[in-house]
Amino acid sequence: MGLKFSKMHGLGNDFMVVDGIHQRVNVDSKQIQKWADRHFGVGFDQFLLVEPAEQAGVDFKYRIFNADGSEVQQCGNGARCFAKFVFDKGLTDKREIQVETASGLIVLYLEENGWVRVNMGAPRFAPAALPFEMPEEQAQYLIEVEGETFEIGAVSMGNPHAVLRVSSVAEADVARLGAAIESHDLFPERVNVGFAELLDESHIKLRVYERGAAETLACGTGACAAMVVFRQQGLVKDEVIVSLPGGDLKIQWNGDPQSPVWMSGPAVTVFDGEMVDA
Repeated sequence: MGLKFSKMHGLGNDFMVVDGIHQRVNVDSKQIQKWADRHFGVGFDQFLLVEPAEQAGVDFKYRIFNADGSEVQQCGNGARCFAKFVFDKGLTDKREIQVETASGLIVLYLEENGWVRVNMGAPRFAPAALPFEMPEEQAQYLIEVEGETFEIGAVSMGNPHAVLRVSSVAEADVARLGAAIESHDLFPERVNVGFAELLDESHIKLRVYERGAAETLACGTGACAAMVVFRQQGLVKDEVIVSLPGGDLKIQWNGDPQSPVWMSGPAVTVFDGEMVDA
């Protein structure tokens, strides 16, 4: 028997989601790269694996792998798809789901309108949390990239993010600058790079160059990162719509460093399948 899976997406950020509780899954980077290929495989930005929880009182464990096979700590769009997957597949009947991730516990809420609301945890601004090779925490940092100096905000949303404010996301050189910042020496574990355009105090436009996946149509943690960096600077209100190429997310954060960031958005199942050579 082959490996059963679902192809899902959150605003075009797409995933291969696998139940690793009721079937054996052999995860290695070469296999994930093969499945991720959009011509010869399923095609996806990330591979999501559902596993039994290791902690008491927790519902599931959740592992995330980029298309290049590297394992990462967190994925906001993936978390919403994870919640819809375990509910739709009958793995739980709960609408409030506690999940272990590599970056800690998250709580997912299935709303009646079909959206999923995610408690993403509190943002962490300390450079060591990303990690980011800076001596002290600052609201903005100057970094040199290909002979130019750029001002960025930096935050961990369970995974590392650099946020660069731009006057127009349409004109931003996402491919070149995203790749250069992603692999910058100051980020020893690489970094996700957000190019954020502030429309007004309640609306941000965003494009994200994700580490290990290049630019994607949407990045949930990237939307959270852009909002909290701008909120920290007093540029936006406590609730913001973040418009990504794949659609909109609602992000809420009250500015208290100890308070969680909340993300709400859709999750869609595209099709179910089975890999016969898995």
